[in-house]
Amino acid sequence: MPKGTAMELRDLKTFAAVAASLSFNRAAQALNTAQSTVSARIAALEEELGVRLFDRLGRTVALTEAGLRLQGFARKMLDLEEEARAWVAGAGHLGGSLTVRVPESLCVHRMEGVIRRFRERFPSARLSLISCALDGLEEDLRQGVTDLAFVYMDQLVAGDLKVELLGEEPLVLAAAPSHALARRRKLGPASFQGVPLLLSKGDCSYRRMFEGLLTEHRVEPGTALEFSSLAALKVCLSQGLGVAILPAVAAREECARGLLRELAWTGDPLATGILMVWHRAKWISPLLGTFMDLTREEIPQGLQGT
Repeated sequence: MPKGTAMELRDLKTFAAVAASLSFNRAAQALNTAQSTVSARIAALEEELGVRLFDRLGRTVALTEAGLRLQGFARKMLDLEEEARAWVAGAGHLGGSLTVRVPESLCVHRMEGVIRRFRERFPSARLSLISCALDGLEEDLRQGVTDLAFVYMDQLVAGDLKVELLGEEPLVLAAAPSHALARRRKLGPASFQGVPLLLSKGDCSYRRMFEGLLTEHRVEPGTALEFSSLAALKVCLSQGLGVAILPAVAAREECARGLLRELAWTGDPLATGILMVWHRAKWISPLLGTFMDLTREEIPQGLQGT
């Protein structure tokens, strides 16, 4: 492939095969071609991109940093080709994949219907659901590493992103029934002076909202504990280690079982928006479009029963 020409899908397929097996010989066998052809295509791709994709140490092959970056994009492009072929041919079961970033509590309590209906519609599609964090989100959406994201925020301003409000998620402050604040009939921001907080690291931004509220009232809570797992947070919460702000739906079962108690907050109602976010230039494939439409149906319907 002469330098300066467009990247070819066959070269990406060759790269993906070598990256998967870390062997030029096994890649050649998988592609039913000669090893020399595999080597030539990888060399042409490296020349086209101007980077080295593999380190070759004798018979050992390893992806370089550039190769690791390309691996995710290659998978996306090859999945898209597969999806386009199946869609044009009218195939009943589309292949391909979607990568969706979503807060854990939203995934657990609001996405079950979406996932079930999507799986029924596209049983051959691969769906990857990963925890959501604002850091790096815009870049991942821009690069196509993430196809779609959901965040707990009232608004998100970013020039390259499209944002759709799906509804408003009620929030509660909760603690163990034995916690001192659980016995209080009225609680405002000042009640949390010196009180340890248990905070969810992966559920995006509603924790920031509460921290901002305390800062606004010049309240300094106690030392915070951060959790990447909502389940772990709730276990520690039930042991009386502090107070947490949670989506009401995420605390409902534990409150009903007497493991947690909703605190008597007397300030303005606590709530956060549920935003669906994607890149402005993103092609809405049949897989992605279906997932988005199912979400637009299921989440607002679930919120009505909250």
